[in-house]
This record gives sequence, structure tokens and C-alpha cells, in this order.
Amino acid sequence: MIVKHLEDILGTENDVDTSTWNSRRLLLRKDGMGFSLHDTIIKAGTETMIWYKHHVEAVYCIEGEGEIEVLAENTTYPIKPGTLYALNGNEKHFLRANTDSDMRMICVFNPPCTGREVHDEDGAYALSFED
Repeated sequence: MIVKHLEDILGTENDVDTSTWNSRRLLLRKDGMGFSLHDTIIKAGTETMIWYKHHVEAVYCIEGEGEIEVLAENTTYPIKPGTLYALNGNEKHFLRANTDSDMRMICVFNPPCTGREVHDEDGAYALSFED
């Protein structure tokens, strides 16, 4: 059994902070669950271009509001607490948080992340087989 607490991850190498998001990685490839689980903050007033070419991701919003713009569909979907979206087709998208508050998202990745990933120039995480 695995038991972890968010407060034990904050400030460690599994707390990855960038200019537009902060991903607190709770479950990683090394945990052997077949997916990774992240508690992610999308910073207020930011826009991030994302294209997970090597991963599928499910995202559940628990705080804040914003939107996801799926580029191939030329469609924008509002995000608020209780919204789930799943990037099951490696969709290239913009993720935006409204200016008044951060968004807090629970994210699940398959294949699981190792914990060190940040977006590359295409907005993707590299596919790594190393822990």
C-alpha cells in the first residue's frame, strides 16, 4: 500500500514549479501503478500551450476557473470545479486560467511520468523509460 501526503511533497524534487504551472507529483512510474497522479496548480492569468504527444491525460478541476482551447477542433471549453476533460487523442491545446485565481487540477497520465518532466518546445513531456 502507498500512502503519501501533499505536504510531504511540497518543496521537494517532486514539486515542479514553472512560470505558468506547479505540478506536485504524487504517484510516479516508480510507484508501479501504471499511471502517474499529479496535483497541479495552473497559475492565474496564464496560458500554456500543451501537446502531450506521448501521453494521454485525464484532468479534473477542483478549484478555480479557466478554459481549454483544442486547436484541431477550433473549440474552447470552459473549465470550473467539477469539470473533467480527457486528452485521449493527444490533442494540442492551450490551457488558460482566469486572471482572478489559480486553477487546481488533479491530473492522471499514462504512461506514467517519472517526476522530472517539464514541457519541451512542442509543449510535450518526453517519453522516458528511466526512473
